[in-house]
Amino acid sequence: MGRKAKFDEKIVPSGPGRKTKKQKDPVFSKELIEKADKKLSHKQKQRARKRQAKRTEREERKNESRVKKAKIEDCDEAPETDSDSEDGPVSSQPGAFVLRKPSSSSESEEDPEEDAEGSTDETDLLPIERESKKLKAKMSEDAALEAAETSEMVSQCVFEFPSESELQETTSIKDIQNRIKDVVMVLNDFKRFRDVNRPRSDYLNLLKSDLCTYYSYNLFLIEKLMQIFSLSELLEFLEASEVQRPMTIRTNTLRTRRRDLAQALINRGVNLDPIGKWTKVGLVVYSSQVPMGATPEYLAGHYILQGASSFLPVMALEPKENERILDMCAAPGGKSSHIAALMKNTGVLFSNDVNQDRVKAVIGNFHRLGIVNSVICCHDGRKIPGVIKGFDRVLLDAPCTGTGVVAKDPSVKTNKDEVDVQRCCTLQRELLLAAIDAVNAKSEAGVIVYSTCSILPEENEWIVDYALKKRDVKVVPTGLEFGEEGFVNYRQHRFHPSLKLTRRFYPHVHNMDGFFVAKLKKFSNIIPKKAEESQPEGV
Repeated sequence: MGRKAKFDEKIVPSGPGRKTKKQKDPVFSKELIEKADKKLSHKQKQRARKRQAKRTEREERKNESRVKKAKIEDCDEAPETDSDSEDGPVSSQPGAFVLRKPSSSSESEEDPEEDAEGSTDETDLLPIERESKKLKAKMSEDAALEAAETSEMVSQCVFEFPSESELQETTSIKDIQNRIKDVVMVLNDFKRFRDVNRPRSDYLNLLKSDLCTYYSYNLFLIEKLMQIFSLSELLEFLEASEVQRPMTIRTNTLRTRRRDLAQALINRGVNLDPIGKWTKVGLVVYSSQVPMGATPEYLAGHYILQGASSFLPVMALEPKENERILDMCAAPGGKSSHIAALMKNTGVLFSNDVNQDRVKAVIGNFHRLGIVNSVICCHDGRKIPGVIKGFDRVLLDAPCTGTGVVAKDPSVKTNKDEVDVQRCCTLQRELLLAAIDAVNAKSEAGVIVYSTCSILPEENEWIVDYALKKRDVKVVPTGLEFGEEGFVNYRQHRFHPSLKLTRRFYPHVHNMDGFFVAKLKKFSNIIPKKAEESQPEGV
């Protein structure tokens, strides 16, 4: 027995399912939306507005594409010749474009070629993307106009060379600064801005005197710097040398870790950061509420105040555990303590300095930092090979004129001359040869690192090139990740090609003191004997 069917009722066929049925977007009139505002939720109102915005956007795109096509068709269907038209003469060749004057600002902004190519692409762009595209085009046009205007202004400006009476009169520092910029501009494009009646030497002499007055250098040092740097880079170097380098400290890994030291100093109100990726022990201090040389961490030997450039020679030396290492010019002990920390207080470290008063600073720092593997001695570095030999590695941070640390010692600007450079070069040559002789070539290392805080080639590349001629050594890569290559050509002089492996550091480029680092490898203990010892000319 089943239920009786009712055949008099009409069966309504079911339509497609909800997923297969393609639904159109609902259309809401303004009246309907206003009435339904009270009933719809916040999300429903947002969705309704988005749908309405998309619909109006599609209509705008269609209208824009129609207008662009109409413009292109008008350009193509224009008559080839029309003498009475306002547009002027038109090319009579078949297929030539008709030139029209823009009737309005909106028509003049749009290019028919760009419209023809980008009409299909712009329909896919959002309104904000189209606006940004127009803005970029406008900005590029403005920049081109500004560049053209400045070039015209520069071409119209002519630097008038001051007379002798004007030079003798006392002028303000601002006037001298402006004159330096003008002279540099003339020298950079001498053919264009020069005075026909004046040679280049007059402009160079004027620039030298102005630089000496403005930056308080003597004429000798300014001439040396002008031989090293280009004029624009010279101004950057002089400006950077007037500013103190940021304070940096080195973590003593024998006592603590950099992370723990940084946290302890931050708790004391010190604002600091790591120096960079190239060192794992350095910190740069921006500001401090307490003196950095009187904190409990400093007195406990957790860190030492040391310039960032002083890390570089020790990193190039790469000291290992259980080695015999010599630091020929150790005072005040920053580099020596770094070497001992990398040796982890193993092996033997000989820290030597010729000045007995400066040796006291080395002793004090070593006691505070907990270094126990060091022998501190006081000998003339040139006589070290006669006292002790057979070292695995030697670090020679040679005494120099200090032209790279002008910010620390401004007296360098005025008290250095040709005699001082000659005296330093002679001492540096003797010290480097002694350092090479003190190293054992049969050792696994046999490394000598030569460094100075000077940027003069006479104290850097010249000295290393001299050592290459006198001893069986070669220049090897320093292993430093950054730095400028050493000079191979300097004025009329030509150095050994391997000197490009040495590294130079500048204040205006690397934000640290001017420094030079060279790494040598000794491959023979034999000292070659020559009848005549040739020395570099001009040193």
